[in-house]
Amino acid sequence: MKRLYHWTLRLAEKPYAPWALGIIAFAESSFFPVPPDVILVPMSLARPNRAWLYALICTIGSVLGALLGYAIGAVLFETIGKWLIHLYGYDTKVADLRTFFNSWGWAFILVKGLTPIPFKLVTIFCGLVTYNLPLFVLLCFITRGARFFLLALLLNTFGETIKRYLERFFGVFMVALVLIVLVGFYVAAKII
Repeated sequence: MKRLYHWTLRLAEKPYAPWALGIIAFAESSFFPVPPDVILVPMSLARPNRAWLYALICTIGSVLGALLGYAIGAVLFETIGKWLIHLYGYDTKVADLRTFFNSWGWAFILVKGLTPIPFKLVTIFCGLVTYNLPLFVLLCFITRGARFFLLALLLNTFGETIKRYLERFFGVFMVALVLIVLVGFYVAAKII
């Protein structure tokens, strides 16, 4: 695991790493299950002075990906949208979700964007229920920006301490990250 950790840190220092970060943030908001934190953390630890830039890249990539998720729900629901909803097991909950989003969509987007619950589910459902697009984009910027900039703040403030712990417990960190993603999918199944 230490070799994987050091490989990740070296990869984070490559000139194309910010592009990879933006692409992963984009994909995670629309179809990809791995959160950008997997690359954001080592990149910010490798170059703490750029943590804010990396948070901005994640935020912009995530919002652009959210627009693709919205489009999947709005335009491609009959094909890709239904397949993704079926893949995550939400076939029977679409009607209930429409009612819920009419009243509480704004709160759900804000809260969900900060949690490990897969954000792509929210973006696709927002498109499906044709949630107010300008409000959707604004809420995505607020919630995803808050998440990534809070992480950048923590990494910028406690970076050396976090780095020492990661070097010692990288395996535990990776297992915890996988568990967080799995718990996120489980919680999403129970909430939606």
